[in-house]
This record gives sequence, structure tokens and C-alpha cells, in this order.
Amino acid sequence: MSQQAIEEQRRKAAAQQGLPSIRRSDFDITNTVRVSSPHAVLQAVEQLYVPLWPGIDMDPVRRAFAQFDDLFSGRVPGYAGVDTLYHDRQHTLDVTLTMARICVGYEQQVEVLWKLGPERSLVGVVLALFHDVGYLRRAADPVRNGAELTRTHVSRGVEFLRGYLPHLGMGTWTEVAAQVLHFTGYERPFSELVLNDARDLRLGHLLGTADMITQLADRCYLEKCRDRLYPEFVLGGMALPLANASPESVRYASGLDLLRQTPQFVNETRAKRLDGEFNAAYRYLDVLFDGRNPYMESIGRNMAFLDQVLRSESWRMLRRNPPLFAADPSTLADVRGLMLGYFKRAWMRD
Repeated sequence: MSQQAIEEQRRKAAAQQGLPSIRRSDFDITNTVRVSSPHAVLQAVEQLYVPLWPGIDMDPVRRAFAQFDDLFSGRVPGYAGVDTLYHDRQHTLDVTLTMARICVGYEQQVEVLWKLGPERSLVGVVLALFHDVGYLRRAADPVRNGAELTRTHVSRGVEFLRGYLPHLGMGTWTEVAAQVLHFTGYERPFSELVLNDARDLRLGHLLGTADMITQLADRCYLEKCRDRLYPEFVLGGMALPLANASPESVRYASGLDLLRQTPQFVNETRAKRLDGEFNAAYRYLDVLFDGRNPYMESIGRNMAFLDQVLRSESWRMLRRNPPLFAADPSTLADVRGLMLGYFKRAWMRD
């Protein structure tokens, strides 16, 4: 069954149950998969992979989903559950679904020598599932929120995967994973990443693409930038420095200021990463959607709406309040308190 047919089947079932046709805030780009649910996303991944690779062993991925659920919920000793507002459980699961789709679309369109194959594609899903695991605080970390680990979260994720992949029977992929994961971040220039197999390089392009377009296409991307990404930038030292803060050193003065700079960020990201380094890998999704690309279409709508907001300065137009999928229900209030404390320390004068 094709991806389009699967989605149509889900839509019909939703209509029969009286569910809304308007895209819901914790559903994927097609409004058919609840990306706040590990079970729903795992089921969608299996529906993508099993028909393409009959006989594929999905057990490692099933175990990875269970581990993800335990880790991000705070049920693993030595780890705090996810407490970042923007990079929450939904973000990771949404990216994982996109990664599975883009791997399948890629596999259907390239020549035999370039195909990823089932094992490498399974590794891709696992990497997507743990691409932000570095935000999780460990018992020995001297921080109060995972956002404070922003600058090193990818390297921390690599460290985690080196120890975890062997438990999934994927130990031979640790060195590849150590390179590929960096396509989701900014810690290392891509020119420094060493991958001996060109298919692994392609895997990195697909993963980096999945991470970026999923964020930009989110139904509530603009509100999440203002209300959730900005606090992460503050606590991570990305908005203003904690030491020697001055008006000149402020990069983002507020969530609204972050939104004002978002069009430039999106344009540069598309030119340098999506269309540049990643060679427009998002196009591999088109085959799954009858020649359309709902991700790129949603990105276009988000940017057009933001342009309208910025021109009119009508900030009330950004009125969506999506659910937060963190480990602790008090996370939002806790982060606001930490952010105010950061501002006080940054601007304190002797």
C-alpha cells in the first residue's frame, strides 16, 4: 500500500470517528499520525519500511522506541526526562517520521549502487530518534535545564550512541553514527566529517534535511519560536552572553525579535543547507505524495504568514498555544523562572 493510500485510509477512519479535518497541533504534516505518540510513529514507520523491505527485522527499532520513551519520560536512572520547551518529545518523533519517509522516498528513486538498503535505513531511524538525546541532563551535569547544553548537545548525543547502538546489534555503525549525527547541528563544519561510503554521506543529508524541514513545517512553528525556542536560546547563552552583557552583545532581545530574524534564518538555511550542502534532498519526499511536497508547502505558508505578521506588527495573529510534551508538567513555569534568573545575572552590575 502506498503512503498516499495509507494516509487516505487514516483520513477516512478519522472522519468516521468525527475527528477534525483541520491539522491538529500534535499531528504530522498530513494530519494522520499523532507525533506525540511513540506507538503511533512506530506504527507509521513500520508501514513505510515493511512493504519496501519484506522480511526486514524491525525489532531493533521497536526496542529503540521503547528506550526513547523511557529516557525522555525520565524513567531511566541517571537521566532527567526532557525539559526543553522547543526540543520536546513531539519534535523528536516528528523528525523520526520524516526521516523514515525521506529514506523510503530516496530508496525508490536512486540507482541500485546508491540505495541505502534496509540496515542503513534502520540506523537512520534510530539516529533520528536520538538526535537530540544530548539535551537530556545526566546526574553529573551541573545544569538546571537541558537548554544549557545547546552548544554541545550533538557531541553528547554521539557519546550516548557509542554506548547504546551495540545494545541494538548496531555496534558496527557507531563510527558512522558519530559523523552522521553532526548533520543535525552546528558544532562541526560538514567539511570536517569523514565518511568513507558515499551512501553514509547521503544518510547524513537525509537526516539533516528531516530535522530542519520538520521544524520549519510545524503547524505552530512561529509560536514555538517566540515562546519556546527563545527561552532555550536564553538559557543556552545564544541570546545574550552571561558575562559582560551589553546592548551590543544581545543577539535576540525577545521572542518577537527572534521572529523578526526568522525570515533571514530560513532563507539562509534553505540556500546553504537544504539546497546547498544537502543537495535539495527534500525532493525525495515528492514521490510519496503524488508529486507534491507538503513539508515545503507548509514552510511556504508559515513564511508567508510571518511576513504578514511582520508587516502589520499584529502579534495577536500568533495565537496558537500547542501542547508541550516534556517529562514534567511544571516544565514551562520552571523554564520561565530560570530565564528570569539568567537575565538578572547577565545584567547585574558591581
